[in-house]
Amino acid sequence: MGSKKVADVKEKKRMMLSMEMKKEIIKKYKAGMRLSVLVKEYDRNPFTIGTILKQKEAIKATTPSNDVSIFSSKRSHVYDEMERLLLVWIKDKEMAGDTITEAIICQKASAIFMGRLQARTRKRPKPLLRRSTS
Repeated sequence: MGSKKVADVKEKKRMMLSMEMKKEIIKKYKAGMRLSVLVKEYDRNPFTIGTILKQKEAIKATTPSNDVSIFSSKRSHVYDEMERLLLVWIKDKEMAGDTITEAIICQKASAIFMGRLQARTRKRPKPLLRRSTS
């Protein structure tokens, strides 16, 4: 008996699915397409397709910001709020004829972001402290 060789395993590059693609998967599944067919068509793991289908309500409810085609759980909703508010501020400044530099935009973005973070943390209820019974 010889020693066993470990087969060369090629790592698949992690590919994010766009929101449009996720919504398309949900739509096709609702239309009656089987999970196994979706797995082959999109070349994804069955668990990935299953997770998309389980989260269909959350996926349908999301509306990413302009020019954002990939929705990631790593991206907080605070960023979307900040981008929307920043775009409104920039449009207001442009309409007023003000000159806006990159530094000013960065400062405003930072201020909006910190304000959104603080507003979010204030809204969260504080956990009640419980006495231990032991």
